[in-house]
Amino acid sequence: MVWALYLGSVLVGIGAAILWTAQGNFLTINSDSDTVSRNSGIFWALLQCSLLFGNIYSYFVLKGSTDITDDERTKLFIGLSGAALLGVLCFLFLRKPVSTDTENLVNLSPSDQSERESPLQTISIELTFFSGVYGTCISNTPQFGDNAKGLIGISGMFIGVGEILGGAAFGLMGKRTNKYGRDPIVLLGYLAHMAAFFLIFMNIPNGSPQDNTDSATYMTPSQYVAVFSSFLLGFGDSSFNTQLYSILGFMFPEDSSPAFALFKFVQSIAAAAAFYYSEALLLYYQLLILTVLGAIGTLAFCVVEWGVSRAYRMGYQSI
Repeated sequence: MVWALYLGSVLVGIGAAILWTAQGNFLTINSDSDTVSRNSGIFWALLQCSLLFGNIYSYFVLKGSTDITDDERTKLFIGLSGAALLGVLCFLFLRKPVSTDTENLVNLSPSDQSERESPLQTISIELTFFSGVYGTCISNTPQFGDNAKGLIGISGMFIGVGEILGGAAFGLMGKRTNKYGRDPIVLLGYLAHMAAFFLIFMNIPNGSPQDNTDSATYMTPSQYVAVFSSFLLGFGDSSFNTQLYSILGFMFPEDSSPAFALFKFVQSIAAAAAFYYSEALLLYYQLLILTVLGAIGTLAFCVVEWGVSRAYRMGYQSI
C-alpha cells in the first residue's frame, strides 16, 4: 500500500515539526547566555544516540536480509512504539521553566528575522545527503563485495558516533563559545564536511545514487574510507546543529517558538528539495551543490554571529 507509506511520512513530519519546535522552546526557556551552548550540545549528543542504537539493531538483525519477515516487522513495530510511548511519558516529568537572564540575551525584532534565514536554509540541505543519499551510494558500490548492504548499518553507526562525540565535546565547551564565538566550531564542521565530500568523491562511483554500478573511481573503493567519511559527516553535522540551536536560543529568548518553527520549516523545505534532486543527479553534481551551499551557509552564519557578538558586547537587547 504505497499510499500508506506516504501518509505515514506526512504524519511523521507533522509530529516532528511539533516536537522540534517544542524542544527548541523548552531548551531556550531553561537556559541562559552561559548555558545555552552547553545545553544544546548535551541535547544533541543524547538525541544522536538513536543513530547508534538503531543502526546496531539494523546491522545485526537485518544484515544480509533481502526481505523483512512478519515476525521481524512485528518486533520492530513494538519496539519503536514502546520507545515513542516512553518518550511521551517522559514529558510528564520535565521541570517547569526557570527564569533566564534575558537582559543579557540578544532579542531580534520580527522585522529582522527574514534576514537571518539564509544560513539555516543552506546548511540544512546537507541533512538529506547523509541521512538518505550516502547510504544508498554505499549499498550500490559492488566493489565493497557482500558487505555492501551491511555497510549501511555500520555507516549509520559511525555517523551517530560523530554526532555524539561532537555534541558532547561542544556541550563541554559551551562556556567558551560566548567568549570566542561560535564561528570556530562552525568552521570546524565545515572543514569536516569538505574532507568527507572529498573522500566520497574519490571513493564512491558517480552513478551510485541511482543504481548499482561498478564504474571507475579515483581510488580503489575502501570500506574504511567510506566509514570514516560517515564519521566526518556526523561530526560536521553536530558542529552545525549545536551552534544553530545555540544561536537561535540566544537571539530569540522571548520568541523562541516562532524562531524554531521557522527553522524547522526552512530546513524541511531544503531537505525535501534535496531528496527530490537526489534521484536525478549523479553523485559528483550533488557533492558540488553541497560544497557550494556549505560554503555559503558557513559564511552567512559567521556574518550573523559577528553581528550578534557585537550587539552582545555592546549590551544591546535588540538589533
